[in-house]
Amino acid sequence: MKATPTKIPDVWIIEPRVFGDERGFFFESFNEQAFNAATGNTLPFVQDNHSKSVKGVLRGLHYQLPPKAQGKLVRVVQGEVFDVAVDIRKDSPTYGQWVGEILSADNKKQLWIPPGFAHGFLTLSDTAEFLYKTSDTWSPEQERAIIWNDETLKIEWPLNGIEPQLAAKDKNAPLFG
Repeated sequence: MKATPTKIPDVWIIEPRVFGDERGFFFESFNEQAFNAATGNTLPFVQDNHSKSVKGVLRGLHYQLPPKAQGKLVRVVQGEVFDVAVDIRKDSPTYGQWVGEILSADNKKQLWIPPGFAHGFLTLSDTAEFLYKTSDTWSPEQERAIIWNDETLKIEWPLNGIEPQLAAKDKNAPLFG
């Protein structure tokens, strides 16, 4: 496994060692010991989620408040997305900054997004299946969102002229800050 910090040091790109030949491929998608050693994470993963989205669907920017704040290890098993993490930790030197990464079934990259970050993604392929390992369970009482196109954050979504498809909660999400 290769772990690369992003411009926000607590967010990591995780790339597995892939063993492939004419039959296909094999890789270890998660190894707790290697992941914790590489990222400094000590949180357990307690829930796995799986979503499917069509091209142009934008999910996010979602987060949960303490005491149910979630860390997420995310990856794509079919298709391609542009994945975004936004630092919403008010005492952080990178507060209000974001990182984005293309995650796809082909590149097999994963993104570790620690608690204290908002998360969202845009589906770039015709469809995409997205897996999340989370460090806490879903809590509707603590669930929050930030509008995807917030002027302060200035996230550079690769929309290429399309209007994103949004859930009602995402269309009506509040501004950052």
